[in-house]
Amino acid sequence: QVQLVESGGGLVQAGGSLRLSCAASGRTFSMYTMAWFRQAPGKEREFAAGISPSGGSAKYADSVMGRFTISKDNAKNTMYLQMNSLKVEDTAVYYCAADDVLGYPVVGLHRYPYWGQGTQVTVSS
Repeated sequence: QVQLVESGGGLVQAGGSLRLSCAASGRTFSMYTMAWFRQAPGKEREFAAGISPSGGSAKYADSVMGRFTISKDNAKNTMYLQMNSLKVEDTAVYYCAADDVLGYPVVGLHRYPYWGQGTQVTVSS
């Protein structure tokens, strides 16, 4: 099956930037819908950003729109999340997710059968 590995998390000051990466296994990465979810302690896991298989369209949660940019490099089997103007409330474990059936990003967690292990992002004041 599809295996996903996140990297790039860490500690950053408010207002700073961070770039997350998600490396995927398999030969059909170009056909995967990809997404980033995040989960803060005591809160539900929530959709942050998603991207279509070709990388031609993206969807963002209102909370990150204008600050985060999702991208997909099919030649490298890698998805990225560029996070700018980070806020303390962005602190969470960020998870990479993939869907090889749907063809476009959706908000619901249950629509993504493949998940990475998560990477911690901590934004300090």
